[in-house]
Order: sequence, then structure tokens, then C-alpha cells
Amino acid sequence: MTKITSRPSFLAAALLAWYPRHSRDLPWRHTRDPYAIWLSEIILQQTRVAQGLPYYETFLAAYPTVQDLAAAPEAEVLRYWQGLGYYSRARNMHLTAQQVVQEYGGRFPSTYAGLLQLRGVGPYTAAAIASFAFDEAVAVLDGNVYRVLARIFGLHSDIAAPSSRKEFQALADQHIPASTPADFNQAIMEFGAIQCTPLKPDCLFCPLQSQCWAFQHGQVALLPVKSKAKASRTRYFHYFVLRHGEQTYLRERREKDIWQGLYDFAMTETTVAELPPAELMRHLDALGVRLDTSQASEPSSAYRHVLSHQKLEARFHPLVLAQPLPETTLRDLGLRAYSANEIEALPKPKLIANYCSQNA
Repeated sequence: MTKITSRPSFLAAALLAWYPRHSRDLPWRHTRDPYAIWLSEIILQQTRVAQGLPYYETFLAAYPTVQDLAAAPEAEVLRYWQGLGYYSRARNMHLTAQQVVQEYGGRFPSTYAGLLQLRGVGPYTAAAIASFAFDEAVAVLDGNVYRVLARIFGLHSDIAAPSSRKEFQALADQHIPASTPADFNQAIMEFGAIQCTPLKPDCLFCPLQSQCWAFQHGQVALLPVKSKAKASRTRYFHYFVLRHGEQTYLRERREKDIWQGLYDFAMTETTVAELPPAELMRHLDALGVRLDTSQASEPSSAYRHVLSHQKLEARFHPLVLAQPLPETTLRDLGLRAYSANEIEALPKPKLIANYCSQNA
């Protein structure tokens, strides 16, 4: 670790002077309600502010209190979340709301240590709530903060390594002022988001330019150090959009995966992009599906979706049935017939939602 020679207060002084002049006007910055703050932090995990803001406003309107969120059906919560991805966040959020209501009488713990006892609340979220709602002097540590600290102090530790967290946390805690912890935490995150950005940071007008190790040593583009993630793989999905009359068959995903609790169509996964007609018929025969051959249609073009660890390429095969699926097939495949209005109300992965909206 680089030896820190500057006075501990210089970082806080610069950021607290910069923040009022440059910060964005965001709704969660005008509340001390731990529920609203927690909601914003969960939504903004792995989500850009511009994308997350409408979801925050929608959730707060639908569920103005933690009691309202706790009492909501999971499927409804997932439907409101649709399009944000990382659906485990929504499921954990729902369970945490129930925990707050059942175990804490509907009141969030008022300390960092207490907040860490909540399901799905880690060090960053606990620090944010503790400082923003309760003025506890514990520093937040997110990607923006890592970047600012690494550049200012010349830290070359790999921020992707769990062992680095303790080093960066200690440094951030060293600089957070006890009198204004919320402002400092907001300021350093905002500074990383709009001034000390990953690419093309605004070093020319940076108030910390003279104290910034990376700027002084020409290493702004090299910091922070972050080891590359493993290359993502591509998976090929083929969805069977089975219809009879005005009804379409979907299934609720019950597997313990990222789409648990969401609805999609019967499908098969292949190792290549295309599914030849003969192979399609083999799959349908195995499912016991009988088609109305007078209404044949072509498969869709590819729908692509990028996740953190994999890329998905999906094609949808619209298939009109000669007769409704028998109960044994419905049970075996976990399918159920839905009307168009019912499908609209179901929570769906973004891939499925995109297809449905374009083929209503």
C-alpha cells in the first residue's frame, strides 16, 4: 500500500466543496427514510441511475411503506422489476421487507451492524443506509469509490480481489468526517460517477488534481487495477410459442436460477444457433405436441441478451396447435394456458417480454 502523506481531511474538504455545485438532483437524496434509501440502493445495484430512476419511482408509488412491499405477492413484485435483470435482487428485496416487518416491527435497524443482519444487505448497502438515514460515520465502498481512492492515493491492489476490500475500507473510513458522513459518502460516489469516471475523467478541472497520485504519475488510465473476468459463453435457446385459439402456453420457472419465479415458454437449448426443421419436429414429437400444419410460420430472428457471465441468443418458434394440450402434457411440462391480458401481467425475463411486446 502506498504511504499516505497528505492530511486525512484534504479529501473530505475537497469533495464536500465540490458536491453542492455538481451533484445531480435525485429523489433519494431528499429523504432520511431508511426504507426509501434501501429501496434505491437495491435498485441501483448493477443498474445505471437513468435506468433505475423510473423503477424507484414506480416501486415507491406502488409500495410506499415496507409493510406494503412485504404484503405484496412475489409475482407482482417481479412484474414491477421486469427489465432490470438480476431478479434475485427483487426476490431478496421482497424477503427482506418481510423480515423487517416480522422481526423488527416494520422499523429498519438504525446501525451499520444491525443492518448487516438483514437478508441481502451487505457492507455497501448497510453503510449507505446507516450514513444517509442515521448519520453513522461508516464509509461506503462501491466501484466509484474504489476508483477515486485508487487514483488519488496510488493504490495498485486488485479491486476484484476480496482481500483488497479491507485496505480500501480502512482508507475510506479514515477520511469520512464524523460530522457529515452522509454528505461525504454521497460526494465521493458522485465524484466517481461524473468527474473521476472510468474513461476520460475530467482531470483538467479536478479539484484534487494536485493531490492525485495517478495524475501526477501519468497513470490515470491504469488505475484502479482490476483483473479481467472470465470470457462469457454464448448459449442458444429455442422457445416453442404454443398457441391454441386465443390461448398461449407458458410455464413458471421454478428452478433455482436467475429467472426463478418468472414465466417463459417451453424451450430447448442447443449448441448452435440454428434448429433445423427435422430437429424441431423431433422435439415437438417428444413433447407430445400436434400442430395445425395449415398455419405454419417461420421462427423469429435472433433475440440477444447479455448477462454478466453469459450471452443468450434466443429464437422463438410460433406454433399453432391442432388441439389443446392434454392435462398430462401440461403437468409434465409445467405449462398453463394464458390469455394475452394475463400474459401481459405475468413477470417475464426481458427476452420473453421483448418478444411478447413485439408480437402481441
